[in-house]
Amino acid sequence: MQNVYFISGLGATKRSFQFLDLSFCNPVFVDWLPTQKGETLAAYALRLKNTIPEEKPVIVGLSFGGMLAAEMARANPAAKAILISSNKTSTEFPSYLRVGKYVPAYKWLPAALVKKSKYLFQWIFGAKGKEQQAVQLLILKETDMKFTNAAIDMILHWQCREAAPNIVHIHGTADRLLPYKKVKADYTIKGGTHLMVMDNGKEISAILKSIVGSSH
Repeated sequence: MQNVYFISGLGATKRSFQFLDLSFCNPVFVDWLPTQKGETLAAYALRLKNTIPEEKPVIVGLSFGGMLAAEMARANPAAKAILISSNKTSTEFPSYLRVGKYVPAYKWLPAALVKKSKYLFQWIFGAKGKEQQAVQLLILKETDMKFTNAAIDMILHWQCREAAPNIVHIHGTADRLLPYKKVKADYTIKGGTHLMVMDNGKEISAILKSIVGSSH
């Protein structure tokens, strides 16, 4: 059975993928590495890439994990990167996120306040079912804010204007964080939110199975 490497979103763990049926592969969940001061998204992605032993890996990245997978695909043309609720390039960001590069409010907010903003996070990330919302809040509770702030800084200063050809992009039409109209998706999930990997697990699992099966 083929290994498929999964990279979760900001500060999250493999909990993000628990609503997927991954019986078609051997899922390997990539662990985060500590960030280094002033590290770019591309540099961090290359360090993370070095923890994957295969020469031709299939990498599934969610949100921030997708951006890292996109950089891995640029560095290794033999890899296949599958992005879920993510961006292939920095040009796909909405304007309100670009403002954060110049007005870094995320650096000034106390971690405790951020973690208590559950209703804001529910609105932005959009998990719908009760079980999915519970997992979303658990992820928020477990989030390492130091890592998250470093990752946000990487995202806002990411410089990538051209997508690698070995990327497949899955995106939802109701994504509030990374709007669908800003990206060019290969697969569209109607009504899919930023956390559609939870609410639309069956549909996304079928797409992943199809893509992974064609990569042999």
